[in-house]
Amino acid sequence: MMARWHKTDKKSGVAIYNFKGTGVPQLPLQIGDVVHILESCEDWYKGYLVRQKGSEGIFPKSFIHVKEVTVEKKRHTENIIPAEIPLVQEVTTTLWEWGSIWKQLYVTNKKERFQQVQSMMYDLMEWRSQLLSGTLPKDELKELKQKVTSKIDYGNKILELDLIVRDEDGNILDPDQTSVISLFHAHEEATNKITERIKEEMSKDQPDYASYSRISSSPTHSLYVFVRNFVCRIGEDAELFMSLYDPQKLTIISENYLVRWGSKGFPKEIDMLNNLKVVFTDLGNKDLSRDKIYLVCQIVRVGRMDLKDSNSKKYTQGLRRPFGVAVMDITDIIKGKAESDEEKQHFIPFHPVVAENDFLHSLLSKVTASKGDSGGQGLWVTVKMLVGDVIQTRKDYPHLVDRTTVVARKLGFPEIIMPGDIRNDIYITLLYGDFDKYNKTTQRNVEVIMCVCDEEGKVMPNAVCLGAGDKPVSEYRSVLYYQVKQPRWMETLKVAVPIEDMQRIHLRFMFRHRSSQESKDKGEKNFAMAYIRLMKEDGTTLQDGIHDLLVLKGESKKMEDASAYLTLPSTRQLIENKGATIIRNSSIVGGLSVSSRDAFYISTLVCSTKLTQNVGLLGLLKWRMKPELLQENLEKLKIVDGEEVVKFLQDTLDALFNIMMEHSHSNEYDILVFDALIYIIGLIADRKFQHFNTVLEAYIQQHFSATLAYKKLMTVLKTYLDTSSRGEQCEPILRTLKALEYVFKFIVRSRTLFSQLYEGKEQTEFEESMRRLFESINNLMKSQHKTAILLQVAALKYIPSVLHDVETVFDAKLLSQLLYEFYTCIPPVKLQKQKVQSMKEIVRSNLFKKQECRDILLPVITKELKELLEQKDDQQLQVQEKKYCVELLNSILEVLSCQDPASTYHHIQEIMVQLLRTVNRTVITMGRDDPLISHFVACMTAILNQMNNQHYSVYIETFQTSSELVDFLMETFIMFKDLIGKNVYPSDWMAMSMVQNRVFLRAINKFAETMNQKFLENMNFEVQLWNNYFHLAVAFITQDSLQLENFSHAKYNKIQNKYGDMRRLIGFAIRDMWYKLGQNKICFIPGMVGPILEMTLIPEVELRKATIPIFFDMMLCEYQRTGEFKKFENEIILKLDHEVEGGRGDEHYMQLFESILTECACQYPGILNLVESFVSLVKGLLEKLLDYRTVMNDESKDNRMSCTVNLLNFYKDINREEMYIRYLYKLRDLHLDCENYTEAAYTLLLHTWLLKWSDEQCAPQVMSTEFQCSQTYRHLKENLYEKIIEYFDKGKMWEEAISLCKELAEQYEKEVFDYELLSQNLIQQAKFYENIMKILRPKPDYFAVGYYGQGFPTFLRNKVFIYRGKEYERREDFQAQLMSQFPSAEKMNTTSAPGEDVKNSPGQYIQCFTVQPVLEEQPRFKNKAVPDQIINFYKSNNVHRFHYSRPVRKGSVDPENEFASMWIERTSFVTAYKLPGILRWFEVVSMSQTTISPLENAIETMSTTNEKILMMINQYQSDENLPINPLSMLLNGIVDPAVMGGFAKYEKAFFTEEYIRDHPEDQEKLNRLKDLIAWQIPFLGAGIKIHERRVSDNLRPFHDRMEECFKHLKVKVEKQYGARELPDFDDKRVGRPRSMLRSYRQLSVISLTSMNSDCSTPKKIASESFDLEVVLPKPVKVESEETALQIIPHPEVKMRRSKKRTKRSSVVFADEKTAPDISVSDMKCLSRKYEFMSDTNLSEHAVAPQKMSVLKQMSSVSRSMPTIPGLTLSVSPVAPDETIASHRLSQPVLPSISDGDKKTSKKKKVNQLFKTMRISKVLEDGKQSVEHHFKSSPTDL
Repeated sequence: MMARWHKTDKKSGVAIYNFKGTGVPQLPLQIGDVVHILESCEDWYKGYLVRQKGSEGIFPKSFIHVKEVTVEKKRHTENIIPAEIPLVQEVTTTLWEWGSIWKQLYVTNKKERFQQVQSMMYDLMEWRSQLLSGTLPKDELKELKQKVTSKIDYGNKILELDLIVRDEDGNILDPDQTSVISLFHAHEEATNKITERIKEEMSKDQPDYASYSRISSSPTHSLYVFVRNFVCRIGEDAELFMSLYDPQKLTIISENYLVRWGSKGFPKEIDMLNNLKVVFTDLGNKDLSRDKIYLVCQIVRVGRMDLKDSNSKKYTQGLRRPFGVAVMDITDIIKGKAESDEEKQHFIPFHPVVAENDFLHSLLSKVTASKGDSGGQGLWVTVKMLVGDVIQTRKDYPHLVDRTTVVARKLGFPEIIMPGDIRNDIYITLLYGDFDKYNKTTQRNVEVIMCVCDEEGKVMPNAVCLGAGDKPVSEYRSVLYYQVKQPRWMETLKVAVPIEDMQRIHLRFMFRHRSSQESKDKGEKNFAMAYIRLMKEDGTTLQDGIHDLLVLKGESKKMEDASAYLTLPSTRQLIENKGATIIRNSSIVGGLSVSSRDAFYISTLVCSTKLTQNVGLLGLLKWRMKPELLQENLEKLKIVDGEEVVKFLQDTLDALFNIMMEHSHSNEYDILVFDALIYIIGLIADRKFQHFNTVLEAYIQQHFSATLAYKKLMTVLKTYLDTSSRGEQCEPILRTLKALEYVFKFIVRSRTLFSQLYEGKEQTEFEESMRRLFESINNLMKSQHKTAILLQVAALKYIPSVLHDVETVFDAKLLSQLLYEFYTCIPPVKLQKQKVQSMKEIVRSNLFKKQECRDILLPVITKELKELLEQKDDQQLQVQEKKYCVELLNSILEVLSCQDPASTYHHIQEIMVQLLRTVNRTVITMGRDDPLISHFVACMTAILNQMNNQHYSVYIETFQTSSELVDFLMETFIMFKDLIGKNVYPSDWMAMSMVQNRVFLRAINKFAETMNQKFLENMNFEVQLWNNYFHLAVAFITQDSLQLENFSHAKYNKIQNKYGDMRRLIGFAIRDMWYKLGQNKICFIPGMVGPILEMTLIPEVELRKATIPIFFDMMLCEYQRTGEFKKFENEIILKLDHEVEGGRGDEHYMQLFESILTECACQYPGILNLVESFVSLVKGLLEKLLDYRTVMNDESKDNRMSCTVNLLNFYKDINREEMYIRYLYKLRDLHLDCENYTEAAYTLLLHTWLLKWSDEQCAPQVMSTEFQCSQTYRHLKENLYEKIIEYFDKGKMWEEAISLCKELAEQYEKEVFDYELLSQNLIQQAKFYENIMKILRPKPDYFAVGYYGQGFPTFLRNKVFIYRGKEYERREDFQAQLMSQFPSAEKMNTTSAPGEDVKNSPGQYIQCFTVQPVLEEQPRFKNKAVPDQIINFYKSNNVHRFHYSRPVRKGSVDPENEFASMWIERTSFVTAYKLPGILRWFEVVSMSQTTISPLENAIETMSTTNEKILMMINQYQSDENLPINPLSMLLNGIVDPAVMGGFAKYEKAFFTEEYIRDHPEDQEKLNRLKDLIAWQIPFLGAGIKIHERRVSDNLRPFHDRMEECFKHLKVKVEKQYGARELPDFDDKRVGRPRSMLRSYRQLSVISLTSMNSDCSTPKKIASESFDLEVVLPKPVKVESEETALQIIPHPEVKMRRSKKRTKRSSVVFADEKTAPDISVSDMKCLSRKYEFMSDTNLSEHAVAPQKMSVLKQMSSVSRSMPTIPGLTLSVSPVAPDETIASHRLSQPVLPSISDGDKKTSKKKKVNQLFKTMRISKVLEDGKQSVEHHFKSSPTDL
């Protein structure tokens, strides 16, 4: 029994292997495909791919990993949501989306971006698995989420995907749960974050930016240094003091970091190896902006006095001696200009001290200037700049900065003092000394020993620190400089003692001489001392700076006795102050005396949050000790340094409020205390101390206890306000206003404490005084005094900050009332900007969240906003003011969106009524690039979003008259349409755009209801309003952001689930509105046809089905009105073209269009036929347009041109001039891209045929955008002609250019009389004529191309085309390019047409070979002498017949002489139009085959050879500089009997009795051949003459041999065939250079009179010119498939001289009577023999093209003559001199017209032109108008 399929609870899975599937019903899967599972059966699931819901099938269970999901039902559909955390889902969809882009990047070879995306995807995959593992601790998970979201956002930005907006926790914001304004701000924030991130990424290359952003973002920085190694040959222990150094001020700016390095080359503490890390912290922006900062290391060795001393016992050990320094410039790293990477190691070279008395500090400044070689000795360090202080860096860089990392602080406080930063550091720097040698012979080696002692002289243990990272020690010994009188130590150390000991300690310095011999050294005692107390008698700390200490001498024992020296002065300053008495007595005291010959200097720096150096502050803190100084100390507080006050903030505030409380009954100190308080609050507002706000807040909440202070504070404040409002001087008022927030905090806290203590006592009094206080503020606001303005600004700025606190002790409603008065008492137009800013703060306060407060405050705010936004002053509202307005309004809307809707109903109504239209108008007037436009649009969207249905109704009713309402609706519709068209948000703000769309959609539908109610009935019908509505609705439906099918699968789902497809909603609304119009519909035809078409083209089936019937309704509507629907039809055709080209429309649309319209029409038989023909017309157009659109992206320009021509012809057939012209220009542009200038010219020529020479205004449909400036037909035609002439010139088609020039010249001369233009025109013509004669024009090759097989598109399938090659283009190149367009096509190697089997096969076969163009007859050359340069043009231009010849063998083959059996099979092709034309190729419309007998072939070959000789002679005559070789080769090849295959073969083959007997009919041809052979001799003679003149000496033997051969040949030929003589070419009377070839052509048509002589030589006749007559021979039968091309044998040609000499010897004299025969002059057609052979490679034998009479060849080449738009010529084949009608595509040509006719035809209108044409007996009907011809002329390709 078969297993059954049953429903499964497993809903979703992912393919973990590829599953190929063996056809239906199996569903092929790729790894990663997500499937929706519907049913299961044993080992199989049934389901569908999530990204292609249409493809359903079965797949094995083992290939699927089932995922946990939850199912959410929404809008009748099940929404499956994975059960993973949202972020994991987000990563998954992101990887999907990026994955497909990543593949595209690979395909398009964008290598860098590909690798970037790949690495980001790897990161995300790694992090995703970490997120899924669920093992991360909370803080790490938070950090990881941050990294993931940051990476996703960054990736989306660089891949131009949609921006994702998130809340603080990184979760995606749900637009349904977020207000419009919050959503907008979230977008702004996200964009800024990502922009910053991208700049940071870019700044890896440009570090300046990174440092800038970092500097600006943080006030404190740290420098991390990791000492990797110290390489130096010392052999003793060393101390490395590292610090930061400012080389310009020559000062150390940080603590030292001390590393103790052992003699073995390792750190002393071996466990410190690889852990020597330090952070130099507290660097502020001032430090970063120093010009230079160095990292310096001073190296002190610890050991013997001299390193040269041996290491034996007798030398003193443990001396600290200078060794050297190492310096590195780290300015760029500090400033962020250079990369600071924790991996990169820097080498700092070591510089040793040169002499013993080199001071390390002096060496620093020397080294910075010089760069010496360190010999590889130095430090290896890693350096990195970190942002933040120590606490911050430990948090942000835990891998670098941990608890073990040493912190070296800056010398001094950081720029910003953090409240918890308790510090009590005293830095002592030993500067320098000056010591006399007294009784010693040499200077001393002075060592300073410093210790910290108490008042009894006991040394305090571990009170001295040599450097950061070192353990504290009890005494410090300085570096020893050898025998120096004035040592400069510059060594800094830190003294750290408990604060309580500070009062009783002092520093003691002992000076001792050190000896290098240990025995001597032991005996040395301290020879002097100095000391200094750290605290002064008045309780303040020692001042920072340099101190000149007195050096005391005496017994060394006494020096350690504190009682002995503490009575003596410590510094020189003290002596100077107290006079010299001390010095006199000093020697007596304790056996110590002051040495006047010695000096010792130190400097101190106190960094303490506990010690003050300020007497005044100390006095205030201890005010009870000396109450009499209280007033003075309170006043002095203002001059105390802020740093000092802030350090003692709590103590100072306590003191102030204690003073106030203890004098509560008097107001003696109130003002002083108040001012002091204001000063302190002001300090904290300073950036440097901004972090003390929290300290102040904490103080108010936790320590402040003055219950009565509020009364005193309010009293003083009120006094100040009243004084100021009277305009009197009140100095502290401005500071007071700035400090208002904290003043009120104190007031409120004080009141609260009072209230708690006395249980709410005196509440009424408090409220009353508060009200009076506000009244005083309001009085200040009303004040008109000049001084008041600044105070009013301050009041507006700072009043909002007090609300938060006041509200807690004061009735909110009353407070709102006071605020209302505060704002209303300011004069209306005064301080508007400040008012708005102030109101913004009010709105953000808690007060505004209460409904009763909003009731009071909102009206005053909306009134202010309305006034400001609607200002009609001269100057527009400033950007700044607009910004404040929109921020205020946005704040209000945000507050309202968070409240309960019931409580905000009236408030939203207030905003709507007052401000909606104002905001709309602001949006309308703002430029789209205004930075604030998006804020205003968001604001408008928010208002509309918060309006409910009731609001809409109320709003509509607020309009007094219907015209006002119409105005409002119109401007709203126009604005919506504009905003939809030009989105004001960045393109990646998808959520914002969709929310806006949703809001707009609702608004549009609401307003549509209003239109239906008020503006639909006849009397009230508003056409423009309805029109605007339709246009808006269509713009809405067709906007890019709603075209879901263009989006990725993930985005499609996201939008579909969140918003649905809004297009359907509005589409159905449009349909319903249309049908409601009733008889008003006609107003919207054809105006609405385009928009509706645009809507129906949206690829959404339901929408199409609903909206296409509107078309039928339109047709019916117009039909009932006028009996046809032409307007509708025209509009559809015009708009369809634009839409399809823009990428809309498809096959499915075509079918729907046809079926729906036909179905609709069936119910109306009267219109059915019209509709059917219309549908087929549109269908035809759509097919061509879709083809065109497809090939437009094709690389093959040829296909694009073909499709363009198809469309061109279609529009011509249906008489749509405008579209026809549009595509003409597209075709022209395609040609220009390929540099096909000739074809571009012919294309533009078609446009000129639609124009007449008249001064009428141009009709818009014949204009083109390029010549928009042309006003009249004449002007436009003239401009076009100029452009065309330019193209013809570039294409070297000067003949065509000349004919246009002539037409223009005629206009200039006879119509507009502009002789200046005429002269320019004639100059141009002259140039073209000169070009024709002088410039070489390579002949293009023509190629026949056959496309066989069903694999080709219809326009190529089984057709043959003739292509015109480019200059010098070889067949191989042409063919290779052709094959590249059809990579799967096969090349055919035969040249014969293939059979049906090939034509019907499914493949693609291409045949390509070279064909020869056939010269058309040129009647205007009859009886004229025409130079080669002129004839040559017509050989390969204006041609539509082409030949291809191949040899065939017939009869018995004579191995000795194959000429006798060499027949030629010749295929003729006729193209639809002449080449060149508007394309480089045209289709072949007829083909025929003929064969040529061996004799005829011989005649052709002979003619060609003769012509070739003549051509060459001509060239050598006209150009003296040509190399001789080609001529040598040619002549020698003919005369040398060794190579002579020439006519000897013909003699054997044809001049035999046997041949004459068998072919009696060939007698004339044989004569012809003989004549040609005879004529060859004089030509060769002429050639040899030239050769003789030009030959060089070394080739003379060759020439002699050739001449010898020629003599023999001449004798032989003249004997057999008679002699021929060339005329005398060197006749001096001839004014022009003569061409041999021309003369030959005169000779080549032979007179009738000489017919009787077979080979007679012409007799000398006086005349030098010839009369030419041609004998008509009898026709000979020729094997032929078609009689169309008959071959007629040559007439026998003879010649005689005539009497007159012509002005110029001519090439051809053709007689009127001449039949279409082949004459001798045909030879010029045959000059392509050799080319032909090389092209076809079929035979080495000469094969000539088909024969045709000179006249035929000459006559049908196109002439320059007037052309007429779109005429079709029907030509009957009359007499031979009638023109063969030749068309180019859509380019009919008129036959030639006599000169007189030409003039009249050009002068008269086009209709008159037809009359002249009747003369030429070509046109059947000449009276048809141009328009008619335009309609009727077919252009088939």
